[in-house]
Amino acid sequence: MKIGYARVSTQEQTLDLQIDALKKHGCEAIYTDKISGTKTEKPNFEELMKFIRAGDTLVIWKLDRLGRSTKHLIELVAELEKRQVNLVSLNDPIDTTSPSGILVFQIFCALAEHERNIIVQRTKAGLAAARARGRNGGRPKGLLPEYQAIAPAVKELYDAQKLSTAQIMKAFKIGSRRTFYKILAHAGVQVKGFVKKPSKRKE
Repeated sequence: MKIGYARVSTQEQTLDLQIDALKKHGCEAIYTDKISGTKTEKPNFEELMKFIRAGDTLVIWKLDRLGRSTKHLIELVAELEKRQVNLVSLNDPIDTTSPSGILVFQIFCALAEHERNIIVQRTKAGLAAARARGRNGGRPKGLLPEYQAIAPAVKELYDAQKLSTAQIMKAFKIGSRRTFYKILAHAGVQVKGFVKKPSKRKE
């Protein structure tokens, strides 16, 4: 059974666009909330979670409709996987009803497993690694803001050693291994064998 969930942040915003898309996708039941994504309690979503069963598919307009906290999203997706509930996001590359979509659950579950250790340990390790390299911190030159944003998650998957480098790159749409290693460097990881190539010397 496909069960839809739609949410907007304020009473003034309309749910029509999300509801129409969920109906078009074939949702037999749709739950809605008009409440900020930062709020812990979402009454109708909680009712949805009581109603949904193993084998069902939760369909959402976009991943941020479930919440704006990365930690909460990680925990929620891990819970869905544990309960054998599929997840489809209509505006994200997430569809765990397909074989390739299972990778998404693997990523979120790996993050959930290691999330409790990341904040303090990552900060200390990053600063220590930066000092060891004679740097005061900061990102490698040329690293795009979107790569900076995913650096902590990439690091956690890399440290977890549950997915290959190729799988992590595919999941986060990282185009080259050099970029992948620059992202790790931004997160404070010292990767053996990764050395910045010197620019060509003029003759």
